[in-house]
Amino acid sequence: MSPLARPCLDVGPLLSPAQIGRAATLALRDELLLSPKPGLVTLSSTGSHSDMDARTFMRSLLALRGYFVEIAQLGSELAPFAALERCGIAAEAQMLAATGGINTHRGAVFQLGLLCAAAGAASQSGAPVSAARIRATLIEHWGAALRARAARPSTLPGGIAARRLGLRSASEEAAAGFPVVFEVALPALRTALARGLRPPLAQLDALFHIIAVLDDSNLAHRGAAEGLAFAQRAARGFLAQGGAAAPGGLARAQRIGAAFVARRLSPGGAADMLASCCWLMRLGAA
Repeated sequence: MSPLARPCLDVGPLLSPAQIGRAATLALRDELLLSPKPGLVTLSSTGSHSDMDARTFMRSLLALRGYFVEIAQLGSELAPFAALERCGIAAEAQMLAATGGINTHRGAVFQLGLLCAAAGAASQSGAPVSAARIRATLIEHWGAALRARAARPSTLPGGIAARRLGLRSASEEAAAGFPVVFEVALPALRTALARGLRPPLAQLDALFHIIAVLDDSNLAHRGAAEGLAFAQRAARGFLAQGGAAAPGGLARAQRIGAAFVARRLSPGGAADMLASCCWLMRLGAA
């Protein structure tokens, strides 16, 4: 049975920071292993990237192992958002040191880090930790701080592109409790698994569901409004034709990937959300 078909950890109602953090590292590996992925790095392709490959990603996620445990611990202590932010900034520095300055997982440091903190906090209630509880906990404890953060102008390329095009920023998505993760991607992954799709195919379907709706700042930065619209149309078309389970689905995904590479499009935000879904499945919280 595939790891995504069941929790990889023997967890009870109370999840330890170590369990939460280990699941995050493994979820990033799940995302890396998935192939084909349009424009994204896999074991056999650098996608739309000329400065990174699978080895770069492995160095990065290994450098982040301790971070996910640490931020889950901070969450279990209901630490203020400023403490979570400092932890994330330090983790980003560790990532850049491990990759020689290449941004492999900045989005995951932010998104998965916040979710690990929320899982750490949610586990303190003693009740089973579900996806809904994690989301509600994130909004309850750090939603206001995330809304304040979203009001600050971003200095990062993706954030600048999002503001220029009037897109929902990563901080706004986080303040709303990552609706694309919990309302779009996770239901798509559950549905695909319930239909009997093998986990890689279910993951691929979930990824295309994310690309179809997400204001992905990576796509906006690389391809402007036209690139983002192209990616969303391609994803919607893939799903309309039956997705990964349809005859020729994988070949269709590969053709879409080639079109992404030709345009240098990389849906990095969507990849982070897929990793978040894999993390929820690994925790048994989905």
